[in-house]
Amino acid sequence: MADPKQAIMDQVRQQAALSNARALIDKVNEHCFERCVPKPGSSLSSSETTCYTYCMDKYMNSWNTVSKQYLGHVQQGVQGQAAFGSF
Repeated sequence: MADPKQAIMDQVRQQAALSNARALIDKVNEHCFERCVPKPGSSLSSSETTCYTYCMDKYMNSWNTVSKQYLGHVQQGVQGQAAFGSF
């Protein structure tokens, strides 16, 4: 049987990940749309579509890089606390 505390922690992590994904999508849409679609119309031009695609790729790559760095720092902090707590 799974530990109830662990199950709650897993659920919180999943909700946080979903929230982060939503925030990323919102930011990409906001940033890239403003940058690539100066005059919204009924459809995107070829150049707007290309710009939007490149902008999304760039933004997602940046987000991934920052996330990896952040997680690395968090993990180092957790490891440091575990080592400190063992004294």
